[in-house]
Amino acid sequence: MKNRVSEFRKKLGFSQDRLADRLGVSRQTIISIEKGKYNPSLPLAMIIAELFDTSVENVFILEDDDYK
Repeated sequence: MKNRVSEFRKKLGFSQDRLADRLGVSRQTIISIEKGKYNPSLPLAMIIAELFDTSVENVFILEDDDYK
């Protein structure tokens, strides 16, 4: 799954630390999400999208391989 977390985070002017604090997760979690090494739980994905004032589908994009 691809994501646009870094793009939205930068638009808000948030550092990875600040985003992590706002979400109640570690900076390492944000780094892993942005690199595509970790897919957040649905509740966390929804909170991220709400913080960015957009839909989950606009932040997290399924790729064809995700269906296999």
